[in-house]
Amino acid sequence: MRVLGVDPGLTRCGLAVVEASPGKKGSLVHLEVATSDSKSELSSRLLLISNRIEYVLDTFKPEAVSLERVFAQANLKTVMGVAQVSGIVLAESAKRKILISMYTPTQVKSSVTGNGRSDKKQIGLMVQRLLDLDAIPKPADAADAIALALCHAWRVRSASVAQSNGKPRKAPKVVRS
Repeated sequence: MRVLGVDPGLTRCGLAVVEASPGKKGSLVHLEVATSDSKSELSSRLLLISNRIEYVLDTFKPEAVSLERVFAQANLKTVMGVAQVSGIVLAESAKRKILISMYTPTQVKSSVTGNGRSDKKQIGLMVQRLLDLDAIPKPADAADAIALALCHAWRVRSASVAQSNGKPRKAPKVVRS
């Protein structure tokens, strides 16, 4: 399954396309961190991030999009930026009728490292190992986007992609053995 993992952010938005399936290591198809200057107009920043998201969706044609679920933070400005970029991802994915699943940071960490309280370094190391990369992806937004893509690919079977019709849905439950 080809999955686009998105770690949404207005200053840095991690975008990773991964080929993976349950129980197997994955391979990295594309990785980038779309950036925007915090001194620029909000509309220009959102357009820049939107253009990169559209490019990745149209060029790499993922079957699914795995998006980090917005959660409350003390910094309202940060939350607003994440929510705005998440809205762009949701709209552009729905336009293309691509399955959209949202995961909390704890779900992603648990899926990739086995521990929902893993730190950024542990996620980076695990992503590097799982995809046989030469180095830990930098910045952390890149590793987080890969982790999001892997999390989804390992949880959802291809059959559910065909049935989704591009509608956002909750993340499936983790079944642990």
